Amino acid sequence: MGTKGDKLTGVADKSAQELQEGLTPLGDIRIRKMFGGYGVFEEDSMFALVDSQGSIFFKVDETNVQLFEAVGSQKHGRMPYYQVPEHVLEDEKVLQEWAQTSITISKKTKKKKK
Repeated sequence: MGTKGDKLTGVADKSAQELQEGLTPLGDIRIRKMFGGYGVFEEDSMFALVDSQGSIFFKVDETNVQLFEAVGSQKHGRMPYYQVPEHVLEDEKVLQEWAQTSITISKKTKKKKK
């Protein structure tokens, strides 16, 4: 989940593993290598990504984008994903709450496409 030609770094590997471990209370969280980074899935819905440099992004829609914009989070290209702020990554409970919102959004979005 990076720019074409980006290579995975050790930082990306570590970020993806730590994210997966921190979110295990939310369900079957899986990571998959994708486009120089990782896609993060709950069941079969992608709700987060880790770019090749280890930055973590959660899926957004109109229900949560203002949380990310209020703290100056950067959007990941043209995709509906915003970088998770450091203060959220440092608080496991808050991280899980933000992730759960993104999981719900990814499942809702997936249903619309069917």
